[in-house]
Amino acid sequence: MSNTHATVEGVSVDTRHWIGGQRVSSASTFTDVSPIDEQPIAEIHAGGSAEVDAAVAAARTAFPAWAALPVKERSDILRAVAGGIEARLEDLARVETRDNGSLLRSHRRGVMPRVAMNFRAFADFAEQALGHPDMDVRGHRERITYDPAGVVAIITPWNAPLMLATWRIGPALAAGNTVVVKPPEWAPLSASLLADIMADAGVPDGVFNVVQGTGVGAGAPLTAHPDINRLAFTGSVPTAGVISKAAAANIVPLSYELGGKSPLVVFEDADLDLAVDIAVEQFDNAGQVCLKAARMIVHSSLVEEFTDRVVAKAGRLRQGDPRDEATDVSALISRRHFEQICGFVERAIADGARPLLGGGPNDELGGLFYRPTVLVDARPDAEITTEEVFGPVVTIEAFDSEDEAVAKANDTRFGLAATLVTGDQDRAERVSSQLRAGTVWVNCFFVRDLNAPFGGSGRSGIGREGGVWSFDFYTDIKNSVFAPNGWANARGGES
Repeated sequence: MSNTHATVEGVSVDTRHWIGGQRVSSASTFTDVSPIDEQPIAEIHAGGSAEVDAAVAAARTAFPAWAALPVKERSDILRAVAGGIEARLEDLARVETRDNGSLLRSHRRGVMPRVAMNFRAFADFAEQALGHPDMDVRGHRERITYDPAGVVAIITPWNAPLMLATWRIGPALAAGNTVVVKPPEWAPLSASLLADIMADAGVPDGVFNVVQGTGVGAGAPLTAHPDINRLAFTGSVPTAGVISKAAAANIVPLSYELGGKSPLVVFEDADLDLAVDIAVEQFDNAGQVCLKAARMIVHSSLVEEFTDRVVAKAGRLRQGDPRDEATDVSALISRRHFEQICGFVERAIADGARPLLGGGPNDELGGLFYRPTVLVDARPDAEITTEEVFGPVVTIEAFDSEDEAVAKANDTRFGLAATLVTGDQDRAERVSSQLRAGTVWVNCFFVRDLNAPFGGSGRSGIGREGGVWSFDFYTDIKNSVFAPNGWANARGGES
């Protein structure tokens, strides 16, 4: 590792910020550690108020020209970004696997193709959606336009850092905004590679900026900056509370995705094979997935067989190095997060929950590997049932009636997602309409078009993104009303 670059899985990654189309150094650095083996992989330049000020100023300077570009020209540049991502897909996949411990096979086949799709889909959508035909209102002509808001701050999480960043970057840029990204300190490397791809694709200087650093060092001055016009954040509820206070002083509109405590509801007429498959999917990315169905609520007539089959199938998952194609479950992101998961489960067991699978670290592998864990007999109001664990831990409980299932599923302060499995179409329609969640999957899981809305209820977030909902957030929607019969005869109309 040099002071400016690190070689990660054979890929050279610049460890400096990207501000105004240039690499910018900081006086201090922080160590980026791989969760796979807890070994240092890079020394990252740590930004603070000076770097944030420079990045926001660069974005502010670049904004007028980028906003004035015809939508087709902006979209073509973003399609070039998508092509650059596809050309470097293997580099991105290997670096992010080493950086955050996610499965390499998932990055190759799903995550990184989706990163490219985030740019291409929003570029296409912008060309279709950013203009409305003029309306005639009592002889007056009304024109609705989507004006770019300005400078967008985007703060991203470590569990899927590049994919979740581009989910916001794509529509923000397509709408004509400029952006400043603060990547996660636990997995910052893919954002640096994205900066290289942006430059190669012809994104003008200052349109895309990256400031690395800690939440206190770089995140705090960014969220409180007076020249930010929109702020998008994915992360924890406590951090969102801190950000809200900072952004409130400048009346900055916010978009939050804050995780969840999602239910999987399995009715007595369910396809049990399907239900078990969906249940075991929850151990993907070591359970570090915001949409994960951590609470499994199963009809009493099926709960014993369902539990036995989930325990058996989850027990066959292979845990180990995520670079191995045969690995199903990798390590947790950091020592601190590992200790949090251990604490959650230890307290749950002390409180009466029983582990039927797992229940502790994987002693054979050591390090940050925590075994897939299935708990039963947890109290409905217990911490393990109500708080987001964000690890490979699920609880299973029984219900007897449809009303009880709905009540249990909705008994949470979160509301990001819910999944139900049933063979009754009428019940599917009825129950899905009663579940308090931003996304409800029926007899499927993790399926969503990029043009569909995504977001949560309750403590799972604020607002919706995807398709037109993204452009509603990243723009100022303006209605211009033109008087009839020329300017000389203009008259006011009713409001």
